[in-house]
Amino acid sequence: MDFLKNVFKGDKGIWAIFLVLCLISVLEVFSASSTLTYRSGDHWGPITQHATLLIFGVLIVIIAHNIPYKWFKLIPVLLYPVSVGLLVFVMFFGERVNGAARWLPLGGVSFQPSELAKMAVIISTAFFLSRGQSDEGAHPKAFKYILITSGLVCLLIFPENYSTAALLFATVFLMMFVGRVHWRKLVYLGGSIAAAMALFTAFLLVTPNSTLSQIPMGERFTTWKGRIVDFTHHEKVPPAKYDIDGKAQDAHSHIAIATSHLWGKGPGNSVERDFLSQAFSDFIYAIVIEEMGLTGGVVVVVLYILLLMRAGHIAKKCDRSFPAILVVGIALLLVTQALFNMMVAVGLAPITGQPLPLLSKGGTSTLINCAYIGMLLSVSRYTAKLDEQRAHDQAIPMSVSTGPSDEVQTDQMVAEPTAELLNEDSALV
Repeated sequence: MDFLKNVFKGDKGIWAIFLVLCLISVLEVFSASSTLTYRSGDHWGPITQHATLLIFGVLIVIIAHNIPYKWFKLIPVLLYPVSVGLLVFVMFFGERVNGAARWLPLGGVSFQPSELAKMAVIISTAFFLSRGQSDEGAHPKAFKYILITSGLVCLLIFPENYSTAALLFATVFLMMFVGRVHWRKLVYLGGSIAAAMALFTAFLLVTPNSTLSQIPMGERFTTWKGRIVDFTHHEKVPPAKYDIDGKAQDAHSHIAIATSHLWGKGPGNSVERDFLSQAFSDFIYAIVIEEMGLTGGVVVVVLYILLLMRAGHIAKKCDRSFPAILVVGIALLLVTQALFNMMVAVGLAPITGQPLPLLSKGGTSTLINCAYIGMLLSVSRYTAKLDEQRAHDQAIPMSVSTGPSDEVQTDQMVAEPTAELLNEDSALV
């Protein structure tokens, strides 16, 4: 038991949510990978690969949550320029799947640079917001720096994966709200983005597909237009005339949900997994509901909401801005993507290529999401030490108390190799 306590340190609620999601993921990916099994002829191949990836993910969580949170500020210094370079490279030389270049093939494994870029942007945003915080809010220059760093990445991601770019920028926008950026700047920014999106959508709808296809990267424009039209087209079609082949993902995901009832068909008994494209990834939530029923679907939603609540609880206990904004940003990124994925599965949002964090079968996204969990746990360990210090100070009279405990002093000494970079209270230049 002492060994497990030393390994699984940090917030017990975060650990419980993470492990339960991993367990559900193993069960549902094993069931939903029937099409991969059929193509490869290897019954155990897909789930063995996914389980191995999750094991590596758990190791990443254990490593990351043992790193003092201040060291995370150094990640964007290397990760941001590398991820920007990879995003540019993948636009021209990336592996195209369904018309989108999002992956770099590396020795039989597909690598997704946008996941690294998302991490760099979230940490950078937390860093800029934490520098120079005052009673009036965030430093005035933080808004400019955040727009430059996040805007560049979103612009590079947008042509090939508009939903990822939109969700990332939405998370950054929420982080700026939490980080107390002046409300006028947020209103102007939100209004400008809404106007740009409205104009772009109108341009897609009024422009013929033949013209769109002649524009550079126009094949993605026609795809976006088709998804917008399909989502906004509310004409009732009789079942006999429904184009189930042309709208296969919509149709089979809705059939999976409609036939689930309260308790579902049971793990491994899905029918629609054999007909639903990307059942193990983009539409795994539909398979979860089909096999575990509406009850299982609600449980999954509650797990993500609890993750956000635990992150908020950890943030409230922080005595510094950077860890508080970081955990909120990470939780918002994971939960926003999860809710959007589930909305797509149930028909409340247009189809996109967003996986369900920590549940869908994946590669780069799974490992990066595990790193996020490790960061949350790292900050939770920091707040636990703060609680111990407060209890220690309350137990000893003020005349006797000489300062922080040795453990906290040691952690602070190790976590501060360069005071200027790691001091979130200093002002932006």
